[in-house]
Amino acid sequence: MSKAGKVFFNGILNENPTFRLVLGTCPTLAVTTQAMNGIGMGLAATFVLVGSNIVISLLRKFIPDKVRIPAFIVIICMFVTSVQMLMQAFLPELYKSLGIFIPLIVVNCIILARAEAFASKNSVIYSAIDGLGMGIGFTAAITAIGAIREIVGNGTIFGARLFGANFEPMLIAALAPGGFIVFGLMLALVNYITSRDTKAANKECETTHEEGAAQ
Repeated sequence: MSKAGKVFFNGILNENPTFRLVLGTCPTLAVTTQAMNGIGMGLAATFVLVGSNIVISLLRKFIPDKVRIPAFIVIICMFVTSVQMLMQAFLPELYKSLGIFIPLIVVNCIILARAEAFASKNSVIYSAIDGLGMGIGFTAAITAIGAIREIVGNGTIFGARLFGANFEPMLIAALAPGGFIVFGLMLALVNYITSRDTKAANKECETTHEEGAAQ
């Protein structure tokens, strides 16, 4: 796989910001009562990630180290303000649903972490790809959490009813405790799958090494 492909899939799989790095948990728990909220928040964060990564990468050689964090925050603020105004103008219902968590993207750990760890040290193209991969990984994770909470807690998905009139939803799934429960269960599942794959890969490497030594 090329370097660009590795950078892209890193944010979706190996360093998924929600399930692997456990960053941005505040919006993950707060807005994921519905799948649509997850998509809206995820796409907004992706826009900010890609835009801020590109600008920070372009300016990385001109920003003094002593003021890099304030400079990063100013750049991030610019993109957050843009996405906030766009959503308010064209997606007012979604904007109302997400509420204060749109402007709070400014202090989202995922965005500042990628600015510091990647965009400030890599080229524009790779920084844009990193932002896109991280954004898609974040969007997929919180949309999955939102979908589960919506189905279990309301019996709907994207507003469409899935079950008959006799369905009794588990209202706790739509409340704050349900967010913690679903997030914890999905986090445990992802960790189990990745640890199993890691063990299988290590075992295969050991077998190959033993076979090579025997020869």
